[in-house]
Amino acid sequence: MSAILEATDRLLAGPSPAAGSESLAAHNVRLGPMPRVGADLIGTLERSGLLGRGGAGFPVGSKWRSVAERRSGPAVVVANGAEGEPHSSKDRKLMAARPHLVVDGALLAADAVGADELIVYVGADHRAAVAAMGRAIAERASTARVPIRLLETPVAYISGESSAVVNFINTDDARPTAGPHPRDRGVSGRATLVQNVESLAHAALIARHGEDWYRSAGRGPTSGTALVTISGAIAVPGVREIDYGTTLGEIVAGAGGATSDIQAVLLGGYFGGWAAVDDLRDLSLDPAMLADRGLSFGCGVIGLLPVERCGVWATSKILDYMAGESARQCGPCIFGLGAIAETTRRVAAGSAAPGDMDNLARWSRQIVGRGACHHPDGAAGLLQGALSVFASEFHLHQQDRRCSRPAATAPRGCGDG
Repeated sequence: MSAILEATDRLLAGPSPAAGSESLAAHNVRLGPMPRVGADLIGTLERSGLLGRGGAGFPVGSKWRSVAERRSGPAVVVANGAEGEPHSSKDRKLMAARPHLVVDGALLAADAVGADELIVYVGADHRAAVAAMGRAIAERASTARVPIRLLETPVAYISGESSAVVNFINTDDARPTAGPHPRDRGVSGRATLVQNVESLAHAALIARHGEDWYRSAGRGPTSGTALVTISGAIAVPGVREIDYGTTLGEIVAGAGGATSDIQAVLLGGYFGGWAAVDDLRDLSLDPAMLADRGLSFGCGVIGLLPVERCGVWATSKILDYMAGESARQCGPCIFGLGAIAETTRRVAAGSAAPGDMDNLARWSRQIVGRGACHHPDGAAGLLQGALSVFASEFHLHQQDRRCSRPAATAPRGCGDG
């Protein structure tokens, strides 16, 4: 385990996650009983500066307050562990190792917003997480202040989007909707808080240790720690807990170092984007500092793309996936993402038509904000970043119909490497 992880371990403190899920008895011995703080916790969360860990980074305290103040009767809390982002595994690791920390946070949220129902929403393919959360819920059955039920979600990228979560619970259809916000009318028409499981786990620790304790971690303008998933050209891929503001170079070193020279980094997942490798070693992974550079912390994904892999081809594969994972309920997804994916695939294969690059640049701007949900916006943002970061490679694929990367095995275009 790296020095970075040992120095900042909070969510994953205690027995090694490799030992399996922590029991309720062990959890209570390690952390003590869950406090009774009620609605007072909302103010504590607001002062702590805790940001949501689902990708959008919205302040958690403000989100809870909006549900508490808008409800006209008992609310509903949904602990969102769908984690459909292909390069992220931090939520499932947290649930598999520390399920009672997640349940604590969810129960505290129920107290704070006035909920009488709690749903734990876990990706059906995250089997260890499903099993751990199921055991934890069973252990709480006789003591939980509200009923808790476990719901397995469809395996789909969009199934964790908040309106898709509510839609699935209500109708068994895990697609986003353009209807009212869940805080206004969600599960069974009631005010609903949909909160990422890592966010809830942080809230459970803040309830025990206080806002000042939470703010004591973090090196930059954003306080606290966060779970990140590092993958790609790295010696020891997996989940790390870091202080916000830890540099990319430190994280790479703590994960055993890169296994190849790196040309670009996928930051924040598919709703984040590509960042050029230049000067990235000293890049501070702090949401506010990243935003100043036009980058996103997102859901904490760090994907290292080695120099031998083609950025055009890698982008094409992501856009193919995004097009295939759309809800297929609006033109920007059905036609826009389909055309973008097909055109990028053609460019990567070395068979670009004369106007393909102009079309990609134009379409990446045109579809933003026009979808029934934000799915096409994420794909458009990733494409815009790729056209900048891999500009010379896109030009080479378009003009010379070839790839410069050693892993490109095809005589024209490039291979999967």
